[in-house]
Amino acid sequence: MGNVFLTSDHHFGHQHIIDFESRPFADVEEMNETMIARWNDVVGRDDRVYHLGDFSFLNKEKTKAIVERLNGYKVLIMGHHDRGRSRTWWLDAGFDEVSEVPIVYGGFFFLSHEPMYMNKHMPYVNVHGHIHSQKYEGRQYVNVSVEHWNYAPVSFEDIKRRVVPSEEQ
Repeated sequence: MGNVFLTSDHHFGHQHIIDFESRPFADVEEMNETMIARWNDVVGRDDRVYHLGDFSFLNKEKTKAIVERLNGYKVLIMGHHDRGRSRTWWLDAGFDEVSEVPIVYGGFFFLSHEPMYMNKHMPYVNVHGHIHSQKYEGRQYVNVSVEHWNYAPVSFEDIKRRVVPSEEQ
């Protein structure tokens, strides 16, 4: 396996997200194509990507066409906008794995769509999306919504460097 990447909240096909989040795109086609290109600029074929929800507002055929264009082994952790469709729907749309609940990665990182409550004494980090351009303070939260990462997935190594002091790595 190659590198591991995390991302969320692409909202492929969602015209209104451009205005809601002041995304720098003229229209949904430009947004979709730019996000596909930026994904493939950083993710290789042998890499793994955890998508933390709210992937697409398109029908299954159009969603599958996008998923097929994206590099990597793709794992979807369903977000609130994904829940109107079944786990099987997302697998049929091309995801390699789909989880309806948050997962623990590396024994230390909670991967979830929405931010989870993290007591400041808890020794974990919550990698999440959902709140788009907003951000929680502190090293226990990392928002991987595309608005924070130039509309591309971010490597797990970059996240780890931000939250784990260098002497602990």
